[in-house]
Amino acid sequence: MRLGTQSIWLRRYATGATPRLRLLCLPHAGGSAGFFHGWGHAFGDDVEVLAVRYPGRQERIAEAPWTVLEELADAIAAELPPYLDVPLALFGHSMGATLGYEIALRLEQRHAVVPELLMVSCRKAPHLLTPRTAAFAGDDELLDEVRRLGGTDSALFDDEGLRDLVLPAIRADFEAVARYTARPGVPLGCPVVGYVGDSDPEITAAEVRAWSGVAPKGFDLRELPGGHFYLVEQRDALIADIRARLAPKR
Repeated sequence: MRLGTQSIWLRRYATGATPRLRLLCLPHAGGSAGFFHGWGHAFGDDVEVLAVRYPGRQERIAEAPWTVLEELADAIAAELPPYLDVPLALFGHSMGATLGYEIALRLEQRHAVVPELLMVSCRKAPHLLTPRTAAFAGDDELLDEVRRLGGTDSALFDDEGLRDLVLPAIRADFEAVARYTARPGVPLGCPVVGYVGDSDPEITAAEVRAWSGVAPKGFDLRELPGGHFYLVEQRDALIADIRARLAPKR
């Protein structure tokens, strides 16, 4: 796929010239590329943002959502070679963090490309993951779990038509997360940064810090005020932190 060709998997926020670096953003379970719309041109003219478009939502609403994270990682990694003419960094929130990790492994193993940086947000390290059952509960129980975590406008669930529209993608993503069980963590060839909200009901700073076990090239942790979706309220602080990490090395 040429850069001038639209990718069904990637929403591209192109820069005016060839970028110095690209940032791949991976949404959370039930999320979409639109979650990162405000990030599109937030990192300067030399950083191009790519937001991943999962099947079953927004432009891909007519497609069946996928339920296996490894298959999603395969498909996304296969889209990336045309974009690897410059360094690539990855940011994934919650489910997206696991996808970012799997994509980074595939880039190293299949394309001999080591990402510049992997940034993981509000997600346990691969060797600490515990089984989840929300995907297999009834609709009400599943939506209660989504409300508990936040990040999705609960008004969507009050409208029966909208609820029926978004629920399949949410259920599929939660099923994909549930299927991705703990496994020995394979070390990455790039540094890793972990982010977490200080009042996240789902995960602790210590659990995010455990990503250091797959980051022999270096690990750093940033804790910000807020819950599982701290990155909404703390958007400016988070973007400033990421921008500094992506800045040219001096």
